[in-house]
Amino acid sequence: MSRLKTLSDEYQTLRARLEQGGGAERIKRQHDQGKLTARERVTALLDKDGPWVEIGLLVAWDQYDRQAPAAGVVTGLGRIAGRPVVVVANDATVKAGSWWPGTIKKILRAQEIAMRQRIPIIYLVDSAGVNLPYQGGVFPGQYGAARIFYYNSIMRRYLKVPQIAAVMGPCIAGGAYLPALSDVIFMVEGTSFMGLGGPNLVKGATGQVVDAETLGGATTHTAVSAVAHYRAKDDKDCLVRIREYLTRLPHTPHPTPPGGARDPKRDATQLYDILPVDHRMSYDVRAVFECLLDAGRLDEFQPEVAPEMICGHGAIEGRPVAVIANSRGVIKGKKKNEAPRIGGIIYTESAEKVAYFIENADRERVPLLFIQDVSGFMVGTEAEHTGIIRAGARFVEAMATATVPKLVLTVNHASGAGYYAMAGQGFDPDFIVSWPTGRMGVMEGESAVQAVYGAEAAKPDNAAVVDAMRADYEHQLDATFAGARGFVDAILTPEETRDTLAFLLEVSSEFTGPHLGAFALPSVSSC
Repeated sequence: MSRLKTLSDEYQTLRARLEQGGGAERIKRQHDQGKLTARERVTALLDKDGPWVEIGLLVAWDQYDRQAPAAGVVTGLGRIAGRPVVVVANDATVKAGSWWPGTIKKILRAQEIAMRQRIPIIYLVDSAGVNLPYQGGVFPGQYGAARIFYYNSIMRRYLKVPQIAAVMGPCIAGGAYLPALSDVIFMVEGTSFMGLGGPNLVKGATGQVVDAETLGGATTHTAVSAVAHYRAKDDKDCLVRIREYLTRLPHTPHPTPPGGARDPKRDATQLYDILPVDHRMSYDVRAVFECLLDAGRLDEFQPEVAPEMICGHGAIEGRPVAVIANSRGVIKGKKKNEAPRIGGIIYTESAEKVAYFIENADRERVPLLFIQDVSGFMVGTEAEHTGIIRAGARFVEAMATATVPKLVLTVNHASGAGYYAMAGQGFDPDFIVSWPTGRMGVMEGESAVQAVYGAEAAKPDNAAVVDAMRADYEHQLDATFAGARGFVDAILTPEETRDTLAFLLEVSSEFTGPHLGAFALPSVSSC
């Protein structure tokens, strides 16, 4: 069995486990309370049989003593009445939907997607508030919970991004500002509560004895305080009414360009055999294109120049895309005595070529797709003498300042400064996804061993520490490690990659302005 197939099967097993949230017993408890689970709510809210791209499913899966599957919140992208939306749904089966540090990371990422793409965001709130033992990673800091409310405010005041909140369970303390800073609030009779303090806190602070419904239930906030705007009889009714509300908001869809989509040349399952068993071995990246692009066709840009980097134009389900990919393998020199080039390495000539291609794509307003399998930039006397530092800087600057959407698919390696140049996460690509074979790190484990120990690595006395270092690198290079820390938005199997990329291209076409940073503010005078 291929490495890609083995890792994909392992990932799907992990994904199925995480999708169970807190487990069968807690799911039953949610149902016994007359409530749907977070995932059931998302399914009922979105278009039937429409796309669903879950963002950050793996966040925190190997942290917090593994008590926080999906960090207690479901975040992702789907459609309502054909319109792309972002959804954030607290999972009350995981520690009552309380906020862990990873929860904040996921909510902020979801908000950034809504802000950058200018698409509606829907919050399905069912949370007991901050997970107090972990408050140090939730409450303070620039990217603590306050950042959520900052983003709420920016969306309302400047970006005009629709925010719809449904309080479908508890919504306590500072968390109540999330719906309060949304455009409209729905509440559900009998199961929802919203308040800066619950009955117990009110009794301790003021001595007042009051039940939750009177203090902050659906009737109180829709008929007395007027904090909420709509009252639903149950979860299903609430979700139907959210769909109806969103459907009547103005929306101008961006159709795919004329010409239509064509099936890829190869079936996606062939990707399992295209990628080698050993990640260090070469393969034909053009065969990957044949599984992902319409008709498998790439109109290649300067194919005979710096062939270790492939640039060209193609389409995914009818949507044009400018592709930048690393070509693995050994590439013969053009001249008789010229040394071969190693695929996956960026040379001076290839950096210049890609920088020019990116700048053209930006001028032409064509989205960029980076297919990462990069080991880094070339080093050595020849590379330095040809100006690799300056050429690499041009590559990085062109990528960083491009204002068109940038999508990243990590296939294998994402190493060193090459990872940065190929639109690493620090440069705010619109979306970054990985196959289970993705390996993200400053270098491979064996290279790290040589960098630290050199010739000493072979000495028997160092065997234990060297083996431990290799094992630690293998652990940290695993794609699920990156997913657990939010370094990628999602891990995809080969079969779902093309459809997911097509939907992400659709989503990123919603906003035709500059795609720079987490969001681009319009001029204040125009707000």
